[in-house]
Amino acid sequence: MEELKKKIKELAELYSADLGLKIEQRKEEMKSDDNSHYLVYRVLGITTKEGQLIDMYQNTGRFLYKHAGSFLEDAAILCLKYKCPEGEKTKIPNAIGQRPKTFEIDFLHKNDAIEIKWRDATTDGDHITKEHTRVQVIKNHGYKPIRVMFYYPLREQSIRIQQTLKTLYAGVDGEYYGGDEAWQYLHLYTGVDLKTILTEIANERVPENGN
Repeated sequence: MEELKKKIKELAELYSADLGLKIEQRKEEMKSDDNSHYLVYRVLGITTKEGQLIDMYQNTGRFLYKHAGSFLEDAAILCLKYKCPEGEKTKIPNAIGQRPKTFEIDFLHKNDAIEIKWRDATTDGDHITKEHTRVQVIKNHGYKPIRVMFYYPLREQSIRIQQTLKTLYAGVDGEYYGGDEAWQYLHLYTGVDLKTILTEIANERVPENGN
């Protein structure tokens, strides 16, 4: 278990370093950006300084969101590999439709086809259609589709889509875990309390009440 904790901590350090690099690079790029659109910001009552901050956080926020998601998903896979070393990422052919040609299973262990999501904030109705095809293809291959999503989206439309997906998984005898249930599922499945490990790492790096 200590070795796993070490791997998760090293993974966090790698993602943190890469995130810092990407943010600094983007800040440098933004220094030469065309800011003529600030005219419209000012019309709407946003000062040039406020506009600069908004643009900076919008740009760097994309990197943060992507890195946060990829890190948590990779950390969850490390936990799954710790318990089930024979499990692996797998692609299966789409025998129902033409697009996509294959579907990827994040972690296939025996009959469990586990999909890991840190948060799915999609508002696209087509996402439901694609996911319906995906779980049916997995089911047709003789696997059980299992969705593990650690954080629910915040917007009402995105939440409704997740509720629809939960019903969809139940309809093919699959399993859907979101929010606290996702952390609990991973803990029970692997014996690893990932949330506690991440809390310890987070408190070492940035205390909860720190600035």
